[in-house]
Amino acid sequence: MRVAGILLHITSLPSPFGIGDLGPTAYQFVDFLYASGQKLWQVLPLNPTCVEHGNSPYFSISLFAGNPLLISPELLCKDGLLSEKDLEGCQVQGDKVDYPTAWSIKENILEKAYRNFSENDEYRNFLEENAYWLEDFCRFKVLKDKYRKPWNVWESESIKGLEDKIKKEKFLQFVFFKQWKALKAYANSKGIKIMGDLPIYPAFDSSDVWSNKDLFKLDEHNSPYVVAGVPPDYFSKEGQLWGNPVYNWERLKEEGFSWWIRRIRHNLRLFDLLRLDHFRGFVAYYEVPASEKTAVRGRWVSAPAEEFFTKLKEEFPDFPFVAEDLGLITKDVEDIRDRFGFPGMKVLVFAFESENHPYMPHNHNKNSFVYTSTHDNMPVRGWYLQELDPSSKERLFRYLGRELSEEDVSYALIRLAYMSVSKACVVPMQDLLNLGQDARMNTPGKKEGNWEWRLKDMPDDELSFKLKELCLTYGR
Repeated sequence: MRVAGILLHITSLPSPFGIGDLGPTAYQFVDFLYASGQKLWQVLPLNPTCVEHGNSPYFSISLFAGNPLLISPELLCKDGLLSEKDLEGCQVQGDKVDYPTAWSIKENILEKAYRNFSENDEYRNFLEENAYWLEDFCRFKVLKDKYRKPWNVWESESIKGLEDKIKKEKFLQFVFFKQWKALKAYANSKGIKIMGDLPIYPAFDSSDVWSNKDLFKLDEHNSPYVVAGVPPDYFSKEGQLWGNPVYNWERLKEEGFSWWIRRIRHNLRLFDLLRLDHFRGFVAYYEVPASEKTAVRGRWVSAPAEEFFTKLKEEFPDFPFVAEDLGLITKDVEDIRDRFGFPGMKVLVFAFESENHPYMPHNHNKNSFVYTSTHDNMPVRGWYLQELDPSSKERLFRYLGRELSEEDVSYALIRLAYMSVSKACVVPMQDLLNLGQDARMNTPGKKEGNWEWRLKDMPDDELSFKLKELCLTYGR
């Protein structure tokens, strides 16, 4: 089945509270997808983010928890946990996500909601079903807030006197998952699947590492002696030094990959499909000594990919995964991808870097997802104006049989994506709106100013009609 979809993170939705959330505009966006003939909504990770890590959803204090910033105050009103008066004075104007202001607003609102909450059977069932990660996360979160330094230098792990704070964290997770579950059910009722994103690594200062120390490469002081990254590439001459701890795959293999299986099962309750971030890291990962300042002096280490994916196939026969197979992809990575039938990604802003590039539409295969650009790239218009060199531009014009202006380049690539044989076509909202550099979501290697772009208003009927027409024309 050929389908089309849109990449738009929750934080990028319009909202009066400084950041997009799971409230009314999320439902309006589902309605827009439905009216536009779209069958997929791709989002970025929904885990808690930290100001100290640039608010990146790929650098979280938990790979299981939800981000309380995404909780909708308006839905809390509907549930009787807040009054309309509680929301007075909480509106924030601005074109970008204002994380500090959004945090201060949501903290006050969520505190009020917590004080108004009475435990019920739904809440108790949530605690029981999620105890395997929730207990550790809530303890970790309140201890982290107390000490405000990495867990391996905490003075104590006693939670005496912190019991109410732990209960509040449990409440926040309950509300987040309740609101997300309702939104997903609404999308599914409209025939729309939600595609989530599975970051390969947690942050070091996370409940995942704190409660599973033996699964990561840590020294006798519980500090990482090697960290994750990628070598020099298109994005950076010095490579990318992510700083996340890397897995002890031997230990994971010994325990039958049970931690990974729990994690994926948890995520498949939240999403219909999962994009496996940094897929090549499951085959061979790049580790850099923790003392290094750049990622230049690292090394590739093999991971037990065959055993791991064989186990996943046993546990999840439907195998609803997509491989993020961008970057330096070697034959061993391609072999594993193809052997297990993972759809890969084809990104059109890379397609004209050379003659007969594998991402050119005539080289696509059905078992793939085609994108115009991704959250890590410049939107198409910005790419055309600032990154496309003259020889690549000539290849693009020759491929299309005509020259392009900045006004029509995004639509031209969107049409190429729709007509591709790839079974799924996903277009970032920025490209649908023909936006440029200012609308970029993330610049890899840059520490500030990322993850802030958001829609000012919901897309209009004209765009909806255009997308519906593309779906009809190209059988999506």
